[in-house]
Amino acid sequence: MTSTFPDISLSTERLVLRPLDADDVPALAAMMSDEQVGAWTGAPQPFTEDTARTWITEYAPAERAAGHGLDLAVAEFLTQRLVGLVRLTRTNWHVRSTELSYIVAPWARGEGYASEAALATAQWLFRDQKLQRVELRTAADNTAAQQVAQKIGCISEGVLRNACIARVRGEDGGWSEVRTDYIVWSLLPEDIEGADGQLADSGGYPGYTDWN
Repeated sequence: MTSTFPDISLSTERLVLRPLDADDVPALAAMMSDEQVGAWTGAPQPFTEDTARTWITEYAPAERAAGHGLDLAVAEFLTQRLVGLVRLTRTNWHVRSTELSYIVAPWARGEGYASEAALATAQWLFRDQKLQRVELRTAADNTAAQQVAQKIGCISEGVLRNACIARVRGEDGGWSEVRTDYIVWSLLPEDIEGADGQLADSGGYPGYTDWN
């Protein structure tokens, strides 16, 4: 039975999801240094190009080889410009489950790339990888991420109280940590049926300007 994710590329109407490569270093460093990314993720700040290079050449390949997860660059189909990142972590091959998270570059927000990339990834996980559960965790105050989870058909399962550490900027410009809740979402194969139609009925992939 499969115990690692393959090196794959997925395509949607507007996007290509593919492995990160060395050419992504500048764009990845810029995206991960964004204020919102710093607030809602555990990414080191500042996120330098050296950090991006280590992630691409060492960390991401090691996580995939160990069976823990997969990092996929999300690029515009026409321009190949990096618009975001989809991450699979905490993968359990016996249970056939994984946790999905996502980040979008500041310049690309509001275009609906979040819904498009997350839905394509989930469909691939259920169809080709035979997973039975995809889990998402969103910080309690990250309402835009929660809207994306709802849009692709996720079901809210409850709250992990005080389980998330977010970050805020202080008056001196430095980061400080604050505790908040996680909202846990799940997506099962039967939940995703009709998700494409729901997106089409709503006029495509809606944008959430604060999404990450």
